[in-house]
Amino acid sequence: MKKFYKLIILIAAALIFFKSYKSTFAVTNPHSTENNIFGIHIQDENDLIDAAKLVNSSGGEWGYVTMVLRSDERDVNRWQNVFDRMRELHLIPIIRIATKQEGSGWLKPTTDDIDGWVNFLDSLNWVTQNRYVVVGNEPNHAAEWGGVIDPQGYAEFLKEFSIQLKRKDDDFFVLPAGLDASSPNNKTHMSETNFIKSMHDKVPDIFDHIDGWTSHSYPNPNFSESPDKTGIVSITGYINEIEFIKTLSVKKNLPIFITETGWTHDVGGENKFLSVDVLKKYYTQAFEKWLKDPNIVAVTPFMLNYQSEPFNTFSFKKADGSFYDFYSEIQKMLKKSGNPKRINSATMVAELTPDLIQKDDKTYQLSILKNTGQMIWEMDNLYIVKIEGYDIDAEIGYPLFTRIDPGHIGILMFRKL
Repeated sequence: MKKFYKLIILIAAALIFFKSYKSTFAVTNPHSTENNIFGIHIQDENDLIDAAKLVNSSGGEWGYVTMVLRSDERDVNRWQNVFDRMRELHLIPIIRIATKQEGSGWLKPTTDDIDGWVNFLDSLNWVTQNRYVVVGNEPNHAAEWGGVIDPQGYAEFLKEFSIQLKRKDDDFFVLPAGLDASSPNNKTHMSETNFIKSMHDKVPDIFDHIDGWTSHSYPNPNFSESPDKTGIVSITGYINEIEFIKTLSVKKNLPIFITETGWTHDVGGENKFLSVDVLKKYYTQAFEKWLKDPNIVAVTPFMLNYQSEPFNTFSFKKADGSFYDFYSEIQKMLKKSGNPKRINSATMVAELTPDLIQKDDKTYQLSILKNTGQMIWEMDNLYIVKIEGYDIDAEIGYPLFTRIDPGHIGILMFRKL
């Protein structure tokens, strides 16, 4: 009987461990394959081509793009088209969820909102296996959280959001909101360290429910300091953030996503900010520094194209449609060809022929398959695909068309492995 109870305890412990692991880590470590850290923050999907020309230049592939998705923009057709375009351009989306603007601030979300968000996000065919979702923005500003400073409320919302996302699909890679590292402590702001500590004090397991760390590592004060500056209000502020988190006895290694950073620059010859020539040097020096840190997954400076105040001074693009010289300076930097993990799966619609087709000393048959994965099947290529409903993997390829996009059906040569 004692052995029986010991067995029950061991099984229970294993289940608890498995459940904890499932709720804590995304399926894919972003550092497990070749990774291109170059990225950019964009406001509109019409900027995707210019984004790709920037982050996938000079040998680069699969750079990152950060986009904001508001609660009143949850149109499946629009966002599936955005993701499909990113897939074609080899861009990895980082999606920051937001509520709606109310006056000069943003509505505070509630846990009742989470179910709608989760169902919407899961309805999309994402570009890569990891589905990068940032929950909110700078909640240590009252204006970003319904007019109140509420680290406990934010931590509880983040935890519940993560639980529900991962209950839907383990491939959701949950990231917390980036915080404003230069915030003071007053009625409408809380310092970053106080906010993080309060989150942890009120919800002690909050770091078990995120998969990485989001940083707004701006060169402050005034978005104008040298990339050589260090400290929490610098382009390497994420280092101080991680060191502070470790003082809370958090041992988890958190991959870094710098989703906002950048300098203000002169617009229209006003000479109020840094010159474009200075920014050419600063961005080059900054990326050289970020590239040396193996814990950084992505850096997406703010912002590729923004033509109205107050953010036009951050814009890489000019009002006339051309780009400031620091855009081409970043283009010239050597980049890695990223290789993010993507799901490659299919459903069998019909098997058309017996094994009569010989090619490359292998025997194939013709089959009609639906692409249910994340990869575009292109002509003259071979792919190893998981066939849903079959306990087999298959080699498919040599499609009788130009290509098959996810969600589409086509005729392919098929060989069971």
